[in-house]
Amino acid sequence: MINMPYPDIIEKIKEEKSISDDELDERIKQKMDQLSGLISKEGAAYIVANDLGVKLIQTGGPVQIKGVVAGMRSVETAGKVTKKFDVVEFDKDGRKGRVGSFIIADETGQIRVTAWHDQTALLGSFNEGDTVKLLNGYVRNNQGQKEIHLNDRSRIIVNPPGIDIKGVAEPSRPESSRKKISDLNENDQNVEIFGTVVQVFDPRFFEQCPECRKKVIQKDSGFVCERHGAVTPDYGYVVNVTLDDGSDSVRAVMFRQQMQQLFRKNDEELMSVRESPEKIDLLKTELLGEQIIVAGRTTKNAMFDRLEIIANRVERDVDPEKEIKRLKEKAAPAQDASISREEQPMPAGSSVVAEKKVTERPAPKSPESTETSAGENPPEERLPSVDEL
Repeated sequence: MINMPYPDIIEKIKEEKSISDDELDERIKQKMDQLSGLISKEGAAYIVANDLGVKLIQTGGPVQIKGVVAGMRSVETAGKVTKKFDVVEFDKDGRKGRVGSFIIADETGQIRVTAWHDQTALLGSFNEGDTVKLLNGYVRNNQGQKEIHLNDRSRIIVNPPGIDIKGVAEPSRPESSRKKISDLNENDQNVEIFGTVVQVFDPRFFEQCPECRKKVIQKDSGFVCERHGAVTPDYGYVVNVTLDDGSDSVRAVMFRQQMQQLFRKNDEELMSVRESPEKIDLLKTELLGEQIIVAGRTTKNAMFDRLEIIANRVERDVDPEKEIKRLKEKAAPAQDASISREEQPMPAGSSVVAEKKVTERPAPKSPESTETSAGENPPEERLPSVDEL
């Protein structure tokens, strides 16, 4: 099923029609009211687009990367190869094969392209910087991100005549949606929380392959990577912190880049404290009580049966005025609804008894061993498509 996100629908309508945000919001609201809650906001936006004569999905012929939508089949698009990853062999649940991927970009956006099994041979026909034209790909949603997948019918034309990619769009991350910790669900994508650091666990440093960033095994002869053999390892690192926002608490897992953002230290500075427990304790103490923003995805830690957030962005320089404004804006609709209820006439002879409702806040989750989630690879290093196996 083709599924276009709500913000993309709105942007497409505004691109083709001269319509204000207020008018568009009102049209969508009217459609939802007409159908008495039988349709989602996205569905109402689809109907409004159709009423206005806006064609949301392009069918047939080449499409720019911005117009690629999950669910599309036989996609034709072109872009410049900005990153090409190694082909990986896997053996999971009795299934063996190969998977490889690369990133292409044009003036409108960028997207990952994934090839499986025999199709991985296509990755040997081009290099980073080449322009490629893709034919007969299909589009899937992977952890909230669109991906083009290649099958037996797919083709890649390298540096095709007549196609000139004048520039490439800068990488962008989808806007995160803010949630209270108590409202987090398993497998939330691009979610953001704002909370106070109430516990910091010891960072863990581990040896990894400098080529594929996978953890290496130490043997008598030295460190060995399953894919690249004997290697001189680099170090990866991870830290866990517990955040509390007044509604609940949650453990946040921060790998290399996110750990740097958390401690405001670069790679060299963090490596210098690796063998110094005193310096690590100082970093942890300075962080306690800090209010930070963490964005990422949630996952269920099966070992400890708890929800965690795997960070892809950490912000320590929080703007108090911006947060206060956000709280006021969120509180305004609830306050208006309360006033509306108070203004409703009471039946004759009835009385009101004020009752104070006390909600007990769940006790913070107990911090177990630091051996949690550290076995995951950093989000920026993993080939996410492999997770679909």
